[in-house]
Amino acid sequence: MATATKWVLDPMHSEVQFKVKHLVISTVTGSFKTFEGSLETENDDFTGANINFSLEVDSINTNQDQRDEHLKGAEFFDAEKYPKITFKSTSFTKNGDDYTLVGDLTIKGITKSVTLAVEHGGTAGDFYGNTKAGFEITGKINRKDFGLTWNGVTEAGSVVVGEEIKLIINVQFAKQA
Repeated sequence: MATATKWVLDPMHSEVQFKVKHLVISTVTGSFKTFEGSLETENDDFTGANINFSLEVDSINTNQDQRDEHLKGAEFFDAEKYPKITFKSTSFTKNGDDYTLVGDLTIKGITKSVTLAVEHGGTAGDFYGNTKAGFEITGKINRKDFGLTWNGVTEAGSVVVGEEIKLIINVQFAKQA
């Protein structure tokens, strides 16, 4: 029986970003600054890994305080009532050199299965003798599927915020002894 190896997210070498269309003509990029995650695997190639991830809604940052406060409020994420966004994997399969990650994403109390593409950047040792593994996770979700239904429409009829959210997550995990 193989022993599961636990890996813990290194927040100093990780970032969680999202992109959304604004007025259909430009893109706003935001990020979450506070998050944690773990990966547990019995295989050297990470297949079948169990991945858990959560982030603090209150740490959202779009480089614009007024917009951030709006996003934290009841019209969007309702951070007071739903302080965390969580993800729990249901499968992690090799797809050529890369992986397909499927799991349950919970935003605002609504859980949906999402499929994300994962690029494995590799595994390396750092200056302190720790083994690190890097991954870039990308995908798209529809914000309305998770109850993020606020919509503004300009006088000209342009939608203020797009429905499709692009996710770009770069994470580094540290192998636990």
